Amino acid sequence: MPEVIINGPAGRIEARYSHAKTAQAPLALILHPNPDRGGTMNHKIPKTLYDVFVAQGFSTLRFNFRGVGASQGVYDKGEGELSDAAAALDWMQALNPTAPYVWVAGFNFGAWIAMQLMMRRPEIKGFVSVCPPANEIDFTFLAPCPQSGLIIQGNRDNIVPEPSVEKLVQKLNAQKGINIDYRVIDGANHFYNEHIDLMAEHTHDYLNKRAVGVRPVPLKGLLAPVVEEKPARSSRKKAA
Repeated sequence: MPEVIINGPAGRIEARYSHAKTAQAPLALILHPNPDRGGTMNHKIPKTLYDVFVAQGFSTLRFNFRGVGASQGVYDKGEGELSDAAAALDWMQALNPTAPYVWVAGFNFGAWIAMQLMMRRPEIKGFVSVCPPANEIDFTFLAPCPQSGLIIQGNRDNIVPEPSVEKLVQKLNAQKGINIDYRVIDGANHFYNEHIDLMAEHTHDYLNKRAVGVRPVPLKGLLAPVVEEKPARSSRKKAA
């Protein structure tokens, strides 16, 4: 997966990009968990999401938000990170001007940023949200929610309790024309220890059903082994 550097609003953005083999492939942008808690693009959950979208035939990008790894700038509590995500999407679209549509995916903080980006970019036609932090952050900005999508949650998550996410799903599904596929993984904690493959399978299954213009492929054997980097700043808490 080629390393790329993107010009962002706070300086350079460190990223990894996989270009699809087929012409006019859709695009996928993957967003990592909270930089202030040690989140990076190499966290196992965004890395797994990245691998699934690559396997499905998307041209796929993941990147480090400002102040993480080799990305310049400092943590901005979401506002600057949303600008980083927009710049990353601009870069991908400039490279793929005939791409028919975009999907976004993220874990926790990254899910929040992804859904904000979706509100601002009509070319985004679907999303995968893993453990959106509905217990900490107000998601009323999704009114109306512009697209249907997949939300994955573990029922043993002690950081984002499952009932808070279920309430968010109920509110979104009450909107006209919106269908949120809510998949609760039995026994999974916030970091999907021992359940990361099942999270990948749910994402893969949903893309097989919803992604247009890509050829469904078997997931087995396509995911690269997940090897996490050490947190970019050792003083930070575990990523959420």
